[in-house]
Amino acid sequence: MDMIRDIFELIKSRGVKMVDLRFMDFPGLWQHLTIPVGRLTAESFEEGYGFDGSSIRGWRQINESDMIVRPDASTAVIDPFRAEPTLIIFCDIIDPQTMTPYSKCPRTLARKAEEYMKSIGVADKAYFGPESEFFVFDDVRYHQDQHSGFYSVDSNEGHWNTGREENPNLGYKPRYKEGYFPVPPSDSLMDMRTEMALVLEMMGMTVEVHHHEVASGGQSEIGIQFDTLLRQADNLMLFKYVVKNVAHRHNKTATFMPKPIFGDNGSGMHTHQSLWKGDSPVFPGDRYAGLSETALYYIGGLLKHAPALCAFTNPTTNSYKRLVPGFEAPTRLAYSQANRSASIRIPGYTSSPKAKRVEFRVPDSSSNPYLAFAAMLMAGLDGIQNKIHPGDPLDKNMYDLSPEELVDVPETPATLAGALDALEKDQDFLYKGGVFTEDVVDTWIWYKREREVDALRLRPHPWEFELYFDI
Repeated sequence: MDMIRDIFELIKSRGVKMVDLRFMDFPGLWQHLTIPVGRLTAESFEEGYGFDGSSIRGWRQINESDMIVRPDASTAVIDPFRAEPTLIIFCDIIDPQTMTPYSKCPRTLARKAEEYMKSIGVADKAYFGPESEFFVFDDVRYHQDQHSGFYSVDSNEGHWNTGREENPNLGYKPRYKEGYFPVPPSDSLMDMRTEMALVLEMMGMTVEVHHHEVASGGQSEIGIQFDTLLRQADNLMLFKYVVKNVAHRHNKTATFMPKPIFGDNGSGMHTHQSLWKGDSPVFPGDRYAGLSETALYYIGGLLKHAPALCAFTNPTTNSYKRLVPGFEAPTRLAYSQANRSASIRIPGYTSSPKAKRVEFRVPDSSSNPYLAFAAMLMAGLDGIQNKIHPGDPLDKNMYDLSPEELVDVPETPATLAGALDALEKDQDFLYKGGVFTEDVVDTWIWYKREREVDALRLRPHPWEFELYFDI
């Protein structure tokens, strides 16, 4: 009740007129419905609000479409972008037939993962720290129909525009793969990223750093402080909302698409993870890289289940334009200390036990963070429970190793179809504690295959005309 009382005090002090109820659809796009502030009562946080869920992707059919959206009082935050004072509240989805949490509600699933971790006594908290990269473009155009298709993105700082007539063209456009860390004027987005960072902090997040990323054409990163699994998934949704809306009010557009530009680096979401029990971190110890045996088992679980995890952590066909062996993203399923060519890295910035963590470098921000974080935690917990040792570390630059040296080092799937096949074969670890359900996994595989894999497979690609039109 204290949190509910605080919400009404915030509403009064900030003159809030509208309440925006936010919830997550199945594939990973934020949805909302808005009510006048007078419709929000203390009872609303238990009773919720009814809505039609038939058009929400991956959810119910029209013959069983009634749903309830229930506000979570701990998540209220003022929306800095709306013309009238508006309060954002994150919501869970409730099945009105049983008045229980809906199994396909991503927030519910993330909460169940945290509860399962506590129930088996491994840890009390799972901390996640995603490094979410993105591009800021000045123009984007795309089209697809039965007889034509194209895309075009443009950036004022893209190296491809060094010869464009700009009256005048002032240069300072980062070269391909050389966008990491030039100062302005080459980094033309510094002020915009600062604005994004300040808005994020105003909304309650702690920003650790922001900078230009490797790619030309506006690639950027803003680092936010780690938080617990559910809260960090919430934070990531706010993060993407802020990045997109700050860019929009500057007449630019931001995208978290993993690979929008050919021949330059794509955008990943390296995800730092650690477990704590009480006030003590679980991962520090006297084993390799200062890790505990528990941490090594957690790594073992991530590596063993990585092909299936990719269906959630890299869930788009475009994800696998970034996950290309030997090019930019780590595809070899190995672990190493301070080695960015390994899919799991143990950061070596500090010797503090509290900072000991593992970094899974495969994921990207096209993922639904609630599902991706929950799946990663379940894989790590499975490793701990079954004492899955990850084997010896690979402390070499894997991009420089010969095929013979890598013959025994497995890889991530090469396509989304391959990741879905892996998930079909390896899903039992997700079902422990009822965290994921068969309905969730089956629907995910069906949706991704039919709506994305097959949809792309059936359409001609522009490059095919370059290759084959004159045959």
